[in-house]
Amino acid sequence: MQEYQEAMLKALVAVAWADGRVEKGESEVIEALIDAFELSKEDADSIRQYAQEPRGLEDIPLTELSASDRRLLLQHAVTITYADGKQSPEEEALLWKLAELLRIPREESERIFADAKSRIERLLPLLNG
Repeated sequence: MQEYQEAMLKALVAVAWADGRVEKGESEVIEALIDAFELSKEDADSIRQYAQEPRGLEDIPLTELSASDRRLLLQHAVTITYADGKQSPEEEALLWKLAELLRIPREESERIFADAKSRIERLLPLLNG
């Protein structure tokens, strides 16, 4: 597993834990990225094990992410907060903290949030239907 992949997956685990639990839809998003990254069984199992305990943003090796990876991570993070159909206040607060840690300006973060929310709202009926 490459360092940016590990950082991205660990960040998404932290976002999934933002409301104190990891929902099925959130796990499915993480699994989809594990598949997309074509991780070895060992690396995939390592991420799954990592996700078993509550995690926070302080656990993420953010320095391993390029500027474009940071923006992609923020998009995925917004998506994971809607995986159960709604975004909790805790998840939203964590997204803003993540955007700040990723050094993405507020105006750009707002656009990323809005674009990702729009995308997931279009996809939810397909996923639930």
